[in-house]
Amino acid sequence: MQKSTSLMSTTFNWDHLRSLLAVARQGSLSAAARTLGVEHSTISRHIGALEQYGGARLVERRSDGVRLTAAGERLLAAAEDIESRLFSAREEIGEGDLMISGAVRVGAPDGVGSFFLAPRLAELGKAHPDLVIQLVAMPRVFNLSKREADLAIVLSVPEHGRVVTRKLADYGLGLYASPAYLSESAPIRTVADLGSHRFINYIDDLIYTPQLDYLDEVVRGARANFHSSNIIAQVNATIAGYGLCVLPHFLARRFAELEPVLPEVVRLRRTWWLLIHEDQKDLARVRLVVDFLVREFSGSAHILLP
Repeated sequence: MQKSTSLMSTTFNWDHLRSLLAVARQGSLSAAARTLGVEHSTISRHIGALEQYGGARLVERRSDGVRLTAAGERLLAAAEDIESRLFSAREEIGEGDLMISGAVRVGAPDGVGSFFLAPRLAELGKAHPDLVIQLVAMPRVFNLSKREADLAIVLSVPEHGRVVTRKLADYGLGLYASPAYLSESAPIRTVADLGSHRFINYIDDLIYTPQLDYLDEVVRGARANFHSSNIIAQVNATIAGYGLCVLPHFLARRFAELEPVLPEVVRLRRTWWLLIHEDQKDLARVRLVVDFLVREFSGSAHILLP
């Protein structure tokens, strides 16, 4: 009975939950304190108040920082839900000062991640200095269920899994070569002329999605002389004059050393999709990044398409 009276007399507020969110996202009390601009003792006191209120330990202190207990994880989920609701309310009334903080990991193919996303994410970072963006620009499939990423930009939509899908944009691809290669090689006037030329392509057994297996769409039976699983390496090999390469227009146009080949004939199109894990879609920081990505891609058709 004594314990019940003590628990009921202890209260907590949004600042206490913000401290828990910061600790979970930063991994230590000191880092959480720096993020929120308060003293280390303030964070410790807030966590203590939450633990007293709930009657359970929320964090385990370790030599390398802190880790949430099972009870802490449950309260964290509730705190993130409250944060999301506050963010929605602020959007509806158009005012307020809710700070968006924490990390959002975005998985993306190497080309679009490095050359399209990375320069644009600076704008988001300046508007939300406490938001941490982790951009994983790699040619691979990201498992959202295993939290390899919070969001993933993909070329094909999975048939199964607890994910929410949004279309980002269509983009075009064409055939490119360096002026040096074109001047040294047989003339290319029609698709039939491509059969005698060298090609640059992905490594067959490392193609992680069938949407990248497009060389046969350009010229059936073509064989590549240079293979790489990295599109940036393909670009550099093309610039060096190794051969012809199918490249996204938004990427190839960045390099004056590349020229389109048969642009009116070789016209490919693919689609980027955004995947969000169902459990993450309502988190304020995730929603913020999702809205930003959708806006950036939808407004860039003049760059992505021929």
